Amino acid sequence: MLNELKYKECIEACLQCMNACNVCYVSCLKEYELAMLRDCIALNRECADICAFAAQAMSRKSPYVKEICELCIKACLACAEECGKHDHEHCKECAEACRRCAEVCQEMLSHA
Repeated sequence: MLNELKYKECIEACLQCMNACNVCYVSCLKEYELAMLRDCIALNRECADICAFAAQAMSRKSPYVKEICELCIKACLACAEECGKHDHEHCKECAEACRRCAEVCQEMLSHA
């Protein structure tokens, strides 16, 4: 069973990432070069939803936490890579939150 402190840390990282992705999503929609941001916008939505799902799964001690967190890591890394291609401050903040979330989720899985 995963340690409660690791769960708490990972839930917090997922919720912070979800928030950063939602801010980036809304902010990207207000930018002029929407076509250039299409992939960023789509990945923001995916990542935010997966992070929210991961946080919920961990909070209820789902038996599928390992698989859900693996998916969360994958989504976060993809979103961080895409956001990292853009110079907007909201993209930079999102990329950082995504990388942090992936790192914390990986650490949690390593201690499982």
